[in-house]
Amino acid sequence: MAKTNMSSKRRVAATVVVLFAIIGLFVVRLVDIQVVRADTLSADSLGNRSVENTVYGSRGEILDADGVVLAGTVMRYDVQLSPKNAKQFTRTVAGVKSTITVPEAAAEIGAITGQTGEQIEAIIADALADNPKSDFAYVSKQVDVDAFRAIYALDIPWLTFAKNPSRVYPNGAVAGNLVGFTSAAGEAQAGLELGQDACLASDNGTETYERGADGVRLPESTVTTKEAVDGSDVITTIDSDLNWFVQQALAEQAQATGAAWGTVVVQEVKTGKLIAVADYPTVDPNNVSATEAEDRGSRAFTAPYEPGSTFKALTAASVIDAGLATPNSQVVAPYRYLPANGADVNDSSYHADLRLTLTGVLIDSSNTGMSKFGELLTDQQRYDYMTKFGVGTVTESGFPAEESGDLRAAEDWDNQTAYATMFGQGLTTTAVQVSSIYQTIANGGVRMPVQLVSGCRAADGTLTEVPAAEGTQVVSASAARDTADMLEMVYQQGWLANTWKIPGYRVASKTGTAQMPDGNGGYTKGYLVSVSGFAPADDPQYVVSVSLADPVNMNSSAASAPIFQEVMSQVLKKYRAVPSGATAPDLSGSW
Repeated sequence: MAKTNMSSKRRVAATVVVLFAIIGLFVVRLVDIQVVRADTLSADSLGNRSVENTVYGSRGEILDADGVVLAGTVMRYDVQLSPKNAKQFTRTVAGVKSTITVPEAAAEIGAITGQTGEQIEAIIADALADNPKSDFAYVSKQVDVDAFRAIYALDIPWLTFAKNPSRVYPNGAVAGNLVGFTSAAGEAQAGLELGQDACLASDNGTETYERGADGVRLPESTVTTKEAVDGSDVITTIDSDLNWFVQQALAEQAQATGAAWGTVVVQEVKTGKLIAVADYPTVDPNNVSATEAEDRGSRAFTAPYEPGSTFKALTAASVIDAGLATPNSQVVAPYRYLPANGADVNDSSYHADLRLTLTGVLIDSSNTGMSKFGELLTDQQRYDYMTKFGVGTVTESGFPAEESGDLRAAEDWDNQTAYATMFGQGLTTTAVQVSSIYQTIANGGVRMPVQLVSGCRAADGTLTEVPAAEGTQVVSASAARDTADMLEMVYQQGWLANTWKIPGYRVASKTGTAQMPDGNGGYTKGYLVSVSGFAPADDPQYVVSVSLADPVNMNSSAASAPIFQEVMSQVLKKYRAVPSGATAPDLSGSW
């Protein structure tokens, strides 16, 4: 009996020892899991079931002056799946349960995305072939909201969705060369999209969510770790309706005359605001690849050219402002003029000596006559006037890739350049710079900063980056008025008088014809023909400047005049400009 008790006690003691040993192991393991390696294991566990997503902020809009959207953002959705979890599932509709196989689900998805069921099954198979534990593959990127809703309604547990803002241009090619475009990845590429990217750009955020073993997002598990910030809006000075009209007028005449390209600039005289800038060819930002690369920008800003005779208005205003001439000052203008410095100047066609006033020099567009007036100023004086008018520097528009044109310092002019710059050769300007020259003359000699953007508007309505609106007196008001009067005589008595008539309004304008450079220091056989002017001449409100490059079917300013007439007529009508009341001045062109 004693032996039996002793044996029982030993068994109990052994059991207790084993039990304590087991408990000790569990305690050690528990301490290891909950204390020693708690952070590591928790992080690993979370990593296995936690997913981080990018939350996209919306890029700001580009708007015209009236709030019309030229560039905006719409939400698109990326459809994704978990290959390893792509299995049949049960769907309940109206209380009825049915089993949906993978081929059936793939066919349902493809019917919405435009893919075949076999293509979607191949996405799954290819992903698993690369990695049997693959948990992610794209089905379709950037589907629209209707497609997203239709796919979401299928309630397929192994599908997930990611928001992806996409850029859209509701007005298509209207102001397309100005607005620019973004890449498929949303990166700014050209135009205002690029130049105003600091205003438009959004700041993406992040969120995390937890998912179950089947890859499905767990309800109420989403945590925002960084808030997305939407971009601000760019407010332009452009009138999109007018820009559409101008583009149509330009394209029609450019095609009729066989021009390689063309531009039209419409600018407010009093403010310097650009209310229309048209280019031909143009680009539809919704379909950039349909336009040749060289035609996707705005040549009005980026294509300098010799302005030709439209530049004579600047020389005339400078000479008058310096007190060295009046509209009635007289010269004898020969066909060929050989100044004392050795330059050689001639007019476009042979003629006997002409007895012209400064007004007549502009009407007849005489190079020799303008040279005799221009030489009354020193080279440095003329250079200083040009720079005050904005020649040789980019405008204040802020348009990306804008060219400054080529204006060498006066001390670098050779003998021929010293005279050529008097009538628009030996230097280059952009279409926007020429418009600015005429805005200055029309505005009493006050040059206003060229405005294309009114500012950057934040979500709370705050407008920042508002451009300066203070003008600079370039020539006196009287010199500007005298020049405007002479340009009005050009409109009334010049060779295009019957082509660009606008009944009811007094108009001041000038033509220009310039050879086009060949890129190798010489000239091509083509010409760039232009017309610039403003109206109403008695109270100037709007500048219109037209340029056509190499219009092979009509290689003279007569090709540009119909565009000027049509556009200026529309501008005056659209903005209800008051018809001219006073009669035009009567200046003599000869003596």
